Amino acid sequence: MTSRSARIVVAGASMAGLRAAEQLRAAGWTEVITLVGDEPHMPYNRPPLSKEVLAGKAPFESLAFRPRASVADAEWRLGVKIVATRLAENIVEFDDGEALSYDGLVVATGMRPRRLRCPGPLAGRHTVRTIDDAQGLRQTLTRPGARVVVVGGGFIGCEVAATAVALGAQEVTVVDPLPLPMVGPLGELLARALLKRHEERGVRFALGTGVTGFTGDDHVTGVALGDGTVLPADVVVESVGSVANTEWLDGNGLDLSDGVLTDEHLRAGGRPDVVAVGDVARFPNARYDGVPRRVEHWCIPTDTAKHAAKTLVAQLAGTSHGLSPFAPLPTFWSDQHDFRLQSFGAPVLGKEDVRVLDGDLDGDVVVGYHAGGRLAGVVALGGPAAVAAASRYRAELLKQPALTAKGLR
Repeated sequence: MTSRSARIVVAGASMAGLRAAEQLRAAGWTEVITLVGDEPHMPYNRPPLSKEVLAGKAPFESLAFRPRASVADAEWRLGVKIVATRLAENIVEFDDGEALSYDGLVVATGMRPRRLRCPGPLAGRHTVRTIDDAQGLRQTLTRPGARVVVVGGGFIGCEVAATAVALGAQEVTVVDPLPLPMVGPLGELLARALLKRHEERGVRFALGTGVTGFTGDDHVTGVALGDGTVLPADVVVESVGSVANTEWLDGNGLDLSDGVLTDEHLRAGGRPDVVAVGDVARFPNARYDGVPRRVEHWCIPTDTAKHAAKTLVAQLAGTSHGLSPFAPLPTFWSDQHDFRLQSFGAPVLGKEDVRVLDGDLDGDVVVGYHAGGRLAGVVALGGPAAVAAASRYRAELLKQPALTAKGLR
């Protein structure tokens, strides 16, 4: 009788899962890695879905990541969903009835779009999260004279609105209960500048009101708002946030109230054999105040994977990983129309003290967000010059000591 090979199961086969597998190899794991994903596709890049791909400027095939040679021997189980796990027994269960044992588990199941619970037809309502989502939405946006209503003025909502205008939609309206688009991550000063730029390029806004229902029989024809307005619509895009894919972890004593709560080394629930990576992980950032937060930025899958892999491999080898607490510098960008938003640091922590650092709000501008008198984050709005100017502040943010809870007061 031969002994079973040691195995790490990576639950999730998107970017976070791929980066976790690659980093497990880099950390010295030589035994079996099994990646499980409910999509039939190999890992691919999601940000272009709402921009270049939706606009027809990049083929779907161009999105695929090229895995490193180190994971050429990894097992891929695609089109399969993990529906339950028994952490005490080190077992995951699939929707086809199979159960698989593991020595280490990487939670990389990510998010799914939140959907509106409003009366009315479902046909004509879209989200943008997967290749299949983008393919279906592009077919409707390219129809002549399309009237588009985007529900939600966040990253995806603003990007889709900009793309729809560029594709020649007859009307594009963004609906949001907040007073300004992207005011959550940007604050009022920069959000007002963003609103102005969208309006100048033809996007309409219905702000300070929400959606109460959809009109039409078999297909959406209108969007009813809380203020009594009914917006005519052929296409509706719902961009109202996300829901963590954590149901399969229920019943194991983990804090799943907003993603998977981890410690400063990305261990879930204090378990040495389970780590979480990507935007499903809610982790304390030692660079800031230590409050656990989920971060849905493109850099986070790679950053979390590198740290979590070292943590997990050291634990399984019975050695001390010797790592400092996880302390990434969050980064995001968003391309909209002919301009870019580029951020470094944590602007959300400094929205009460916002100052223009370079340029002006009518052109290329860099805005600084300060907490406790110190720079917590920067955001650029504009062209390449603004992005380059923001990049110069990155080194300053990296050199700063931890911005503690005391310093935030």
